[in-house]
Amino acid sequence: MKILHIETSSKNCSVAISDGEEILCLCEENSENYKQSESLHTFVEWALEGAEIKLQDLDAISLGKGPGSYTGLRIGAASAKGFCFGLDIPLIAINSLETLVEPFVNKDFDLIIPLIDARRMEVYTAIFDGRTGLNLTETEAKILDEASFQEYADKKIIFVGDGAKKAEEILKLQKASFDATVFPSAKYLIKKAVQKFKAKDFEDVAYFNPFYLKDFQGVKMKSK
Repeated sequence: MKILHIETSSKNCSVAISDGEEILCLCEENSENYKQSESLHTFVEWALEGAEIKLQDLDAISLGKGPGSYTGLRIGAASAKGFCFGLDIPLIAINSLETLVEPFVNKDFDLIIPLIDARRMEVYTAIFDGRTGLNLTETEAKILDEASFQEYADKKIIFVGDGAKKAEEILKLQKASFDATVFPSAKYLIKKAVQKFKAKDFEDVAYFNPFYLKDFQGVKMKSK
């Protein structure tokens, strides 16, 4: 079961190849300039070389479907769908928040709360059980203020992701820890992708769209 994993929802352009749950190769780069359009296909080529397999050997593509950067998600989804159509293999889609959670499961936290930076004081977030990694709430776009997450003040929480930096500045939670150094990564798509492959939990490639969560908000040009 050889799967190509693509995660482009953040500043981290990340590609991995696995055989079952064994990772064969990982190529990723965290860039402030969002280099997915420049780097993604190069990383796919490098990952295939590193794994010593060909595109035709792949059994599926897995994709971090978002939420996150609109442009990054669009680029990742277009590439994943292109591979699936060209190779006639299934597409597996996984919430990008889950790739932030896996490294912290069963690390003595009651809750793991990933925060993907959106705009201003807004983040994309959901709440996960710290011991099992199970999702406890729906993914949402949330505006942070001092009252945010106060209902969990008695819990030992870790906030992870690039939105954790602004959360640390405003949240008053004595038992909380913050780690803004982690980004969604293709290597943390592997376990869930294998589970979905075995369950034949595939997307309809023709109609699949990333999980943008919000409509795209561009910059409005001033009229002359």
